[in-house]
Amino acid sequence: MINSSSSHKPPALLKKEHVSAQEQQKQIEFQQEAIQHINALYNYALHLTMNPDDAKDLVQETYLKAYKFFGSFEKGTNCKAWLFKILKNNYINKFRKNSREPGKVDYDLIKDFYHSIKAAQSDNEDLNAGYFKSLMHDEVYQALQSLPDEFKEVIQLCDIEGFTYEEIANMVESPIGTVRSRLYRGRKLLRSKLNDFAKKYGYHTEDNE
Repeated sequence: MINSSSSHKPPALLKKEHVSAQEQQKQIEFQQEAIQHINALYNYALHLTMNPDDAKDLVQETYLKAYKFFGSFEKGTNCKAWLFKILKNNYINKFRKNSREPGKVDYDLIKDFYHSIKAAQSDNEDLNAGYFKSLMHDEVYQALQSLPDEFKEVIQLCDIEGFTYEEIANMVESPIGTVRSRLYRGRKLLRSKLNDFAKKYGYHTEDNE
């Protein structure tokens, strides 16, 4: 684990002479665009895998793949949504098949940079562990976790992560109409699960009208 005072330093790889100027610039831009989303990616990975170790592996694989294909990222667009899409695809292609094959990336070229990503993630593990519970009451958290996956996922992406319907549709590979329907049904189901909680804490509910 690295000290917080050093967590924002460029990776050691940037100082090595065998790395081209173009590669150095790519690493700098990648850190500026992508590393800031590491906590959100971990939380989403944890939602998908329900296992902290698998979530960390999924995030690290996502960053390696994102770095490899960073040239295809369109600057000025939503890098967070781009990373979430890569993570979701990695999850479908690898974790649902229980595959642990390493990513096909030139590891020798970026190994120091890769370890800087791992260090950045380790630096924030304590924060990540209680992320959702810090945002909401225990009863709300448990109610959200009890929803069917297709409802829970779109609620997390829309209401917690703040993605647009279009971005969510791209991530879950469903039409926007399907995303809207899942959100409506998921929120309605969540509301019904939290009716007693809302009454307890004085929130307005339809039953109180």
